[in-house]
Amino acid sequence: MSTTTKIAIGIGVASGALIAAWLLTGTRKEKTQKFISRKTTGLKRSLKPQGIAAPKAEDAEFYYV
Repeated sequence: MSTTTKIAIGIGVASGALIAAWLLTGTRKEKTQKFISRKTTGLKRSLKPQGIAAPKAEDAEFYYV
């Protein structure tokens, strides 16, 4: 890995940490937590298959050779 790549990755990680720290301080913390929880529940609902029953596990016999 070249030095430029390492510096770019370091800057990306540091900026992400700064943004997370800024969002999770003061009154923004409550707003950020509500926003994230609202989006994750929506994501969970959209990923759940609708109208399709989950496959049930059946007791199967396994034969090992």
